[in-house]
Amino acid sequence: MLIDTHCHLDAAEFDADQDAVLAAARTAGVGIFVLPAVDAKSFDRVAALAAAHGDVRPAYGIHPLYVDQAAPADLETLAARLAAGDAVAVGEIGLDNYVPDADVARQTFYFTEQLKLARRFELPVILHIRRAQDAILRELRRIRVPGGIAHAFNGSRQQAEAFIALGFKLGFGGAMSYEGSRRIRELAATLPLEAIVLETDAPDMPPAWAAGRRNEPANLARYAQILADLRGIGVDEVRRAAADNARAALPGLIGPANR
Repeated sequence: MLIDTHCHLDAAEFDADQDAVLAAARTAGVGIFVLPAVDAKSFDRVAALAAAHGDVRPAYGIHPLYVDQAAPADLETLAARLAAGDAVAVGEIGLDNYVPDADVARQTFYFTEQLKLARRFELPVILHIRRAQDAILRELRRIRVPGGIAHAFNGSRQQAEAFIALGFKLGFGGAMSYEGSRRIRELAATLPLEAIVLETDAPDMPPAWAAGRRNEPANLARYAQILADLRGIGVDEVRRAAADNARAALPGLIGPANR
């Protein structure tokens, strides 16, 4: 079974054909979809999708690019959601230094407060780390959480090893399909297989064959093949390892139907 450890099925891009997108992904072999929220307003949509589909698993968090619209009361709303017990992780949370004029202090406040909630509820985290790997590592060493996933990993090997040492898996997806993404492809080929999980980030981060178009969870099957080709191993080995790694990173995925 394939596990898409990061997709945003609640996004407006899927409003017209959400059921068809899920059906196509299931046909391609995707058995679990991890759906991280991005702000407090999306918590209800994420929860409703998870309630409607047994293979959709929710995570709740405030994304760093949404903190400008966030208020401290949203952290209380998040805590109430986490207390309900259905979340597999706190996420998507983190820092983003790619966007010009980012409010680093505000991002850091919401990131660290959410790390504290993850620690309080003993949940892993799903991290957004764009151009912020070292800053995030610094906070993770200060506020220890039960591991999780560094989404869309695009750092150095040294940074990769630092995340792994802290108990994190690294998310790889469509970027592997671009031959120009040499560093990502090299890391995917050479990092320990037990450190890697697969993800799409659908509808974002489309692969080379869908550049400029909507990304979909069904593409995960081709990502598994790309990873297998990069590593020179069989795709079945990649699929098994990536699924095992996802369950290790997010133990809440191991529900009654998946034991």
